[in-house]
Amino acid sequence: MSTPLPEIRQGRTAVVTIDMHRGHLDPSVATMPLAPDHAHRVTEANARLLEAAREHGLPVIHVVTTYNSVEEIASNPWWASVAGTSASRANVLKHQLPGSPGQDVMPELVADTDLFVRTKRRYDSFTSSDLDHVLRSRGIDTLLLTGVNTNSCVLATTVAGNARDYSVIVVSDCVDTMDPSLHEPALAIIRQAFGWVASTADVVAALCKASTSTRA
Repeated sequence: MSTPLPEIRQGRTAVVTIDMHRGHLDPSVATMPLAPDHAHRVTEANARLLEAAREHGLPVIHVVTTYNSVEEIASNPWWASVAGTSASRANVLKHQLPGSPGQDVMPELVADTDLFVRTKRRYDSFTSSDLDHVLRSRGIDTLLLTGVNTNSCVLATTVAGNARDYSVIVVSDCVDTMDPSLHEPALAIIRQAFGWVASTADVVAALCKASTSTRA
C-alpha cells in the first residue's frame, strides 16, 4: 500500500535518528555492528538527509541507547536469553555501557544545533525516555525516522509513534539492520499498518515543495 506523504512542515516536523552511534556503525569499537558496507551506506544517507533538513529549518534529534549497568539490560528476559549465543544480539550485555565510545553519535551526523535524547533503554524510543516531551514541547507532530535497526528499534518506535498520533515517515535508505533479511519485511509492516516509507530523495523533494509554497 502506498499513500501520499503527509505535509512536511517547518515548525511541525523533526528528524529523529535512532542509535546512529559508533556502537553499531564504527567497526573499531562497535559491540553490535552492522556489516561495514551497510554501516557506511546508512551513515552517508543520513548525512545527506540531515544536511537538507537543517537547510530547511527542521530540528534534528538524536536518540541514543545508554545504560547505567549490565543489570538494566539483563532485566529484559529475551535479551538475557540470547546473550553469548550465536544470535545477532549476542553482545547485548556489553552494549552501550557507561563510558563506552559506542555511545557517541557518528561525528559526521552531528551539528551544534542538534538535540540529544540519551535516555533510551529499550527498542521503543519513547519508553522511559523524554522523547515525547522533547517533541511535544516544540509542537512537533510529524517525524522523519532514521536509524538502526529497521526490524527492532525503528519498527518499535514507529508503532509507538503511531499509537501517540504522530505522523511517522521512515526514510528507507536511512535505516538499516544487523539482520539484513528482515530489513524489507520490516519496511513492509510499517508501510502496511503504521506509517509512511519514503526515500531521502522523496523527502527532500517534499521539503523543497513546502518551502516553495511558504514563500509563495
